Amino acid sequence: MAGTHTHPDAPRAGARPTALPRVVAASLIGTTIEWYDYFLYGSAAALVFSKVFFPNTDPLTGTLLSFLTYAIGFAARPLGGLFFGHFGDRIGRKRLLVLSLLLMGCATTLIGLVPGYDTIGVAAPVLLTVLRLVQGFAVGGEWGGAVLLVSEHGDPRRRGFWASWPQGGAPAGNLLAVGVLSFMTSVQSDSAFVAWGWRIPFLLSAVLVGVGLWIRLRVDESPLFKEAQARAEARRAETKAEQTPLLAVLRHHWRDVLVAMGARMAENISYYVITTFVLAYCVDHLGLGKQTALNAVLIGSAIQFCLIPLFGALSDRIGRKPVYLVGAVGVGAWSWAFFGLLDTRSFPELVLAVTVGLVFHSAMYAPQAAFFSELFATRMRYSGASIGAQFASVAAGAPAPLIAVALIKSYGDSTPISVYVTMAAVLTVVALLCARETRGRDLAAVDGEAEPAHEVRPNEVRPVNQ
Repeated sequence: MAGTHTHPDAPRAGARPTALPRVVAASLIGTTIEWYDYFLYGSAAALVFSKVFFPNTDPLTGTLLSFLTYAIGFAARPLGGLFFGHFGDRIGRKRLLVLSLLLMGCATTLIGLVPGYDTIGVAAPVLLTVLRLVQGFAVGGEWGGAVLLVSEHGDPRRRGFWASWPQGGAPAGNLLAVGVLSFMTSVQSDSAFVAWGWRIPFLLSAVLVGVGLWIRLRVDESPLFKEAQARAEARRAETKAEQTPLLAVLRHHWRDVLVAMGARMAENISYYVITTFVLAYCVDHLGLGKQTALNAVLIGSAIQFCLIPLFGALSDRIGRKPVYLVGAVGVGAWSWAFFGLLDTRSFPELVLAVTVGLVFHSAMYAPQAAFFSELFATRMRYSGASIGAQFASVAAGAPAPLIAVALIKSYGDSTPISVYVTMAAVLTVVALLCARETRGRDLAAVDGEAEPAHEVRPNEVRPVNQ
């Protein structure tokens, strides 16, 4: 009808999309469970795996070996990103998200059943590593699908806010993982925790996955994906060749992939230093109790969960890049104060160090979902976002705790770790300065080579036939 106004990302006539709050809830709960499983491993690696799976080494070497199995899991994340991205762009986001949740839950539950080194010898760390690889493969496909499901359902003017909610699954999952471990250490002796108590949080994953599947199966597929799939089928019917999503990404979006990888450097490295390495640093290097270190991360994660949607909303007002840049610069600068506060061995200052670090991390992590979604066209969006995010994780998050432990072991001082985080922040700033602002981009764009649509400002509408 003449004069009718709508936005290109709005659901089309005849579509019955799932209510956005249900989509957001399903994505948040699913990502929370997956990140609970994933971060649980990192926390356990910092606190107990050296004693269970590498008992014949000194504490720092045992922790180094534990973090090595932790890092190996990252190697599978790009493979997961390629697999889930390809099929997610072919057959839909929802089916692949269900599969990733099942894989992650099964692997995590089985970790809780792996006998220790004293029982089956070298087979114990081997089995642990194999299951960690499965975890990495699963989480490699989770992130892209979860944020795209929300981004493609949501209101384009508030995409940063709505898409940031699945990002809240990371601190929520870490909060849950650290909370359960903190509870177990508070009600058990150290010997009981090492003997069997650490296994309870891993076995709990079986229950959480059942809840997550029930919620995730009740959500509809993205309406934008359905339309893109229908267009692809029409092209195939006309015998027009269609590139695979991976090849299309490499042809049309290779610069965007590099931007995404660079943007992940400071975000990923800082997060694993602040939330995972900090446990080993406090317990093994500073001699603090497990409970003290866990409680500091617990408080910081709770605050971060509340901040993420606020930073997401801010990115809708002023753009993705400015918010992200504040986080990158801030985390680089804060890395120099971070260890000084930890070295005081004061619990309030420990909480301050972790919390402020996670505030700056939130400024990067919150707009990341919308930012990466807006970089790619619909039929290659799952592949593009997953490739950029997961290949970066191999160079960033995977070795971060490992490098930090090695630097402490070699130098006995935290200064090299601060240099390491600062260098990552510089890489991210450079990547962002090379990127274009994506706020308001039309997610319904089909042509991977098309320039992004003009920015949609608050309260702006666009004619149908513009």
